[in-house]
Amino acid sequence: MIGAGVAGASMAYFLTLAGARVTVLDAGLHAASTVPAALLNPVRGQSGAVDAGAVAGMALTWDVVKTLTEAGYHVPHGKTGVLRPVPDARTRARFEQRLPADLAHHWLTPSDSPVPLSPGWDAVLHLPEGGWLDGAAFTRALLAASGARVVRGRAMRWDAAAAELEDGTRLEAKAVVWCGGSVGGSWAGHAATHRAGTMLLLSGPVSSLPLSFGAYLSPAAHSPEGGGGVLGATFERPSPVWNAGPLPLGSLDWLLKKGETLADLSGVQVTGRWSGSRLSGLRAGQTPQGWWQLTGLSSKGFLLGPLWARELAGQIQGRPSALG
Repeated sequence: MIGAGVAGASMAYFLTLAGARVTVLDAGLHAASTVPAALLNPVRGQSGAVDAGAVAGMALTWDVVKTLTEAGYHVPHGKTGVLRPVPDARTRARFEQRLPADLAHHWLTPSDSPVPLSPGWDAVLHLPEGGWLDGAAFTRALLAASGARVVRGRAMRWDAAAAELEDGTRLEAKAVVWCGGSVGGSWAGHAATHRAGTMLLLSGPVSSLPLSFGAYLSPAAHSPEGGGGVLGATFERPSPVWNAGPLPLGSLDWLLKKGETLADLSGVQVTGRWSGSRLSGLRAGQTPQGWWQLTGLSSKGFLLGPLWARELAGQIQGRPSALG
């Protein structure tokens, strides 16, 4: 396994469940999977799109979280539901057209919202089966539960049967799976779209459940006491390469204003910042060269990563495909 983000850790977990012995090669650099609060929200963006497999992916991720926590792993999370306020009737209609029948949901008026919203919203979509989880803790728990051997280093070359590290070490395997994210895709020279985003760490949660439209507010567990909140978005200009640059001041102002359109921020302080770069453009399956890949999940790594990992683990072990 090349890559130890949520895709690589999920692959390690499900391959181990399938009876494989797994080695994970971890470069340990700029993993977007360390996000302090990832939303399990199947209704995406301002378009309201719902990916194929999103409902099943959300259910599977919650099942895995339950299994990990029952096994004693610490995975802060809240299966609290998610609120998606919409600004006008046209946006609501667009969302409604894309909501699948098997997704539990209902519409609220802003006055009926379970948490106070800033003024100006037309309606609120409530997704009772959504929520949030600590990305770093979930990824660590997956990797630990897999029992995989972890090798620190960067893969310079790989094929269907081996990966070679910077120091010339060669790791051989029956199957090689590449799960490089934004930085890994840049190192590999893959043509792709990279999207940088930032999350402001807050002294406390603004609301008891996540709010999302344009940006999102969520409870989190990043403080020493285990509490806190976040305000985040993926909003920088898309780039053809990974970019680890600092947060521009204009972006900070934009993010704060987006947060204020969702809810009143006056009761919290900004205590820190998390930034990461996500790779867009899903690549899942076996390549013509014989190695496997699971990458390009963008902001849906926690929603769809375990689902795709379980699927590919089955294919690697010789089972027929269940996903398109």
